[in-house]
Amino acid sequence: MKKFIGLRAKAAVTSGAVLLAGLGVAATAAPAQAAKSDCSAGALCAWLATSYAGDPGEVFGNNADLRQYNKFNNAGSVYNRGNDCDVRIYTLKNYEGRTYLLQRGASIATLQTYFSDGRFAHGIAANRWVC
Repeated sequence: MKKFIGLRAKAAVTSGAVLLAGLGVAATAAPAQAAKSDCSAGALCAWLATSYAGDPGEVFGNNADLRQYNKFNNAGSVYNRGNDCDVRIYTLKNYEGRTYLLQRGASIATLQTYFSDGRFAHGIAANRWVC
């Protein structure tokens, strides 16, 4: 009888170890949640989706043509993680068209529908830092 109890105990320990190992794999395999914190310090970041879902596109400095970058051309959300400055975003290339001053630390989770006039419905075309 003792031999049978010993085998049962070993089987229980082995089953528990396998279960815990399986749970560990499941926990590490879960996809990471997107967040504004994925935007690097000092950057203007844009996401294709609303609410900062996915990986951000990042730019540093002034840019007269952001249309070349898909994440800005079709931006769904935007975040100014600048270190010291606000950033002016433009609807047209070469710093033309309608604008909006996005203050340092500010963000817009639904860029394409945020403005009642639809000014950024087609993304961001240019940016200029304002210190």
